Formats: sequence, structure tokens, C-alpha cells
Amino acid sequence: MQNGGVSSHDAPIPGSTKGRLLVATPPLVDPNFDRTVVYMLEHNDDGAVGVVLNRPGGDQLPEPIDRWEDRLSPPAVLFEGGPVEPDALIALGRLDQPDDDAWTRVVGDLGSIDLALDPALVAGSVLQLRVFRGYSGWGPQQLDGELNEGAWMVLPSETDDVFSTEPDGLWRAVIRRQGGRIAWVANAPDDLSSN
Repeated sequence: MQNGGVSSHDAPIPGSTKGRLLVATPPLVDPNFDRTVVYMLEHNDDGAVGVVLNRPGGDQLPEPIDRWEDRLSPPAVLFEGGPVEPDALIALGRLDQPDDDAWTRVVGDLGSIDLALDPALVAGSVLQLRVFRGYSGWGPQQLDGELNEGAWMVLPSETDDVFSTEPDGLWRAVIRRQGGRIAWVANAPDDLSSN
């Protein structure tokens, strides 16, 4: 399974978007989320948290976590995870033989990694790794309201989405693979007023 083999203990609560993608619909007017693909790390009664997958930045990892740099999946840059806490760093990875104290499972074999640790002590090996500056966050019921307004499509995720080597084309790629009428949205012009 490409989504990391979701088991029953990984299943989110009903109505939760955890482990899924939020794909911005073209009318979403917030410039922070225009044409974004957000991977959801958590969604419960207290709110929701995710990271934007298709906003690679130009920055390298800052010290002292730059020791993780050679383990980053291409493109090996810091990604812009969202507008909340822009100094916070979140690392998502797939690990071979992970140390349970070094990471927190999100879904399947995908988890959040503690970057303060020495990479050699975290796992047998790092299979894939992406680091995000900031995150996307919603208060209680805020995301549910946006979903009801049609601001987001909730779509299944694949591990390759989180570690896409072509993040700039991810929005269109995720929508196209849905097929049917949803796939038509991928051809929407960047500026809807020019249509």
C-alpha cells in the first residue's frame, strides 16, 4: 500500500481528515493556501494540524539540525508548512527500524521525527525525510466549517505525496488522479477572473 499500510489502530476518528490530503479548491481566497495540498497530521475536537506539501522554500536546514540535511528527500530544501509558528520545524519521515522514543507515528509507517536527536540514533536508516517550517492549524470546528463551505477537497493520500520530487505540480497531480469530474478542476486557470 502506498499510503504506508494503514492499520486499524491508525484509523482516524469518524469525520477526521488525519492522514488525508486537503486540496484547496480554486476559489479559496486566502493567499496562504491558494492551490495548496495539505497533509493532515491531526484532526479532532480540539482542532486540526497539517503541513503544506507543495511549497518548497529556498532555505537549507538551520544549525544544529543541518546534520539531517544529507537525509532529506529531494528537493532537499526546507518546505513552508504553513503560516502558524513560522519558526517551528516539523519533520516527517519514513524510518527503517525506528526507535519509538525518536518519532511519533502519524499513519502507517509515516511519522514525525525529533530533529533534536542525532540522526544515527533515530533508526536503522531514514528512508524518506522532509522538514517543514511552520504549519497549518485550525481551532475547534474551524476546519469543519471550511470543509462545509467547500474550501477544501478531502482526498486520499499516498506516501509519494508527502515526499514528492515534483512538489510544484502536486496540486494538479493529486486532483488529476481522482478521475471523473474532480479531475477537471486540475485544468482551472490560476486566475479564475481570466476565464
